[in-house]
Amino acid sequence: MPDLTPAEVLFDGEPQPAVLPPCDHYAGSEKLIRKSLALQAQLGPVFDITLDCEDGAQFGHEAEHAELVASFVGGEDDRFGRVGVRIHDFDHRGWRDDVRIILRHAKKAPAFVMLPKIRSVADAAEMVAFIEASRREFGIERAIPCHLLVETHGALANAFELAALPGVESLSFGLMDFVSAHNGAIPDTAMRSPGQFDHPLVRRAKLEIAAACHAHGKVPSHNVSTEVRDMSVVADDAARARNEFGYTRMWSIHPEQIAPIVAAFSPRADEIALAADILLAAQRAHWGPTRHGDTLHDRASYRYYWSVLRRAHATGQTMPDECAPLFASSSRQDT
Repeated sequence: MPDLTPAEVLFDGEPQPAVLPPCDHYAGSEKLIRKSLALQAQLGPVFDITLDCEDGAQFGHEAEHAELVASFVGGEDDRFGRVGVRIHDFDHRGWRDDVRIILRHAKKAPAFVMLPKIRSVADAAEMVAFIEASRREFGIERAIPCHLLVETHGALANAFELAALPGVESLSFGLMDFVSAHNGAIPDTAMRSPGQFDHPLVRRAKLEIAAACHAHGKVPSHNVSTEVRDMSVVADDAARARNEFGYTRMWSIHPEQIAPIVAAFSPRADEIALAADILLAAQRAHWGPTRHGDTLHDRASYRYYWSVLRRAHATGQTMPDECAPLFASSSRQDT
């Protein structure tokens, strides 16, 4: 019988925690959408593109913009199937129209749908249910994951319940609206670095969202960096989000931000090599305890090192050829 893979033995039959490309890049206008798709074709599926029906649409022309967005989803320039959409919020009259226009006209389903300004679990559940019912109505075979934007007091208070909703794949933090919702009680310095990592209320919000996601196997996505000139600031923001706050994904609002974000969330070559060595030894030991150097390992540490390799795969990192058996299909044929 073939050696069992980490996916088959380390999660006790439960689904593996979600892993997504580490950067979510937003584009609203036709010009920016085309540029983003060209960059994705060049760099590969190491970042997602979210086509924006909320901030990208002119008032009164929401339907026309949704049709424009739909024309790119699944089109010839959507080479990797990693193009999602952001629709209008629950209180906007056009959010249902956004969903129906995009699912009706797109050549294939979007990779995900971002739901902004979530205020309650009930609102989020209704939107997720409508998207599910619509995709069934239009004969779309696979379920469409939903991403929720947490930027209100109500959403933050219910972060764990939101992360637990079926059909939800990720929670994002909306820093600007969150700070504004405090009516001046949080200074504007908390909308940018380093203040966004230092103010206690903002730190609490970031940590609550990350904790909720990890508790339910969902992806925590960090807010944008407003810096568009000095990419070292963006790189530092991404590194702090990853290393101090437990985020595994981050928004981008400028093409130059994509590379430093992807780099910050990518495992280093030495981390990849160590993870491969430990997991290959574990596989040879049929996933019993092993020793690497002077350190003992068991299934708890194996799960950690498997997450390193999965992140390496999601960020397009080179992995040792010997890793192939670890990623072998879990679908086994009787022999």
